[in-house]
Amino acid sequence: MERVSYPLFSDEYFMNEALNEARKALEKNEVPIGAVVVCDRRIIARAHNLTETLNDVTAHAEMQAFTAASGFLGGKYLNECTLYVTLEPCMMCAGASFWTQIGKITYGAADEKRGYRRTDTQILHPKTILSAGILAKECSELIKIFFKAKRKTW
Repeated sequence: MERVSYPLFSDEYFMNEALNEARKALEKNEVPIGAVVVCDRRIIARAHNLTETLNDVTAHAEMQAFTAASGFLGGKYLNECTLYVTLEPCMMCAGASFWTQIGKITYGAADEKRGYRRTDTQILHPKTILSAGILAKECSELIKIFFKAKRKTW
């Protein structure tokens, strides 16, 4: 995959940082989903899926990022922050985002099977802004690579 440089502090720049986290997950044989939390144009948390590593079904990239960001800020509310995540959040992660009161969620690829929008679009906090499709092709490609390789081993 070709790596491209993006303008600093753009949505593409931060999504590329989330993609870097997804690549770390891929190296660990985890579903390659990555996330970063940004506050005041600064990345305060980086995370990727760790469900296999931790043997924990809740160890999604978003959940790990929320925990790290809350620890960094010293509080549970992330209303001044933006979550950049490579795949549309699932119901669990969307629900957790409600409780963090995250200011904005920006995701790359839509999740046609397990994305929260397939069941209930009202799960996000009412003040949360949603942005979708940032580097969607790159985000989707990484996931396709992972599952294509998995199908060969099954």
